[in-house]
Amino acid sequence: MGLENVWIRTLSDGLVRADQVIGISHHRTPALSGKAGRWLVSVAVAAPAGHGGADGWQLTSLHRTLVQTDAEPRYAPDALARLLAQLATVETAGVINPVVSGRGEVRFEFARFDSERPRQPGEGDVPEAGERVPEIVGVG
Repeated sequence: MGLENVWIRTLSDGLVRADQVIGISHHRTPALSGKAGRWLVSVAVAAPAGHGGADGWQLTSLHRTLVQTDAEPRYAPDALARLLAQLATVETAGVINPVVSGRGEVRFEFARFDSERPRQPGEGDVPEAGERVPEIVGVG
């Protein structure tokens, strides 16, 4: 059991594998040119990121934004940590999708991959007679 087959959807960077997450946080961005700051929920992943100049090189963990909202997502880090802990105890595969409600609250929904879906009676591993088999299976 573990999280190697569970992925987390980011705001703009695609998917992050859940077993690579080493931190979950939220913070407010600064207000810029008259626009109010936004609240971000992000994960830190187990990959170094660096920047530097003439003074030297700085290394930090790589952060990926999951969602942004106008209101403080006070309970979002705890909710994601709780979901990850629950998923780590079962054998499953799928994608965690962050969702912002109308009030700025953030929740996390887990969508299992179709292969994880329990089979219905009569469903088999081979296509039924006359059923078209796709040549290309789209992802995303």
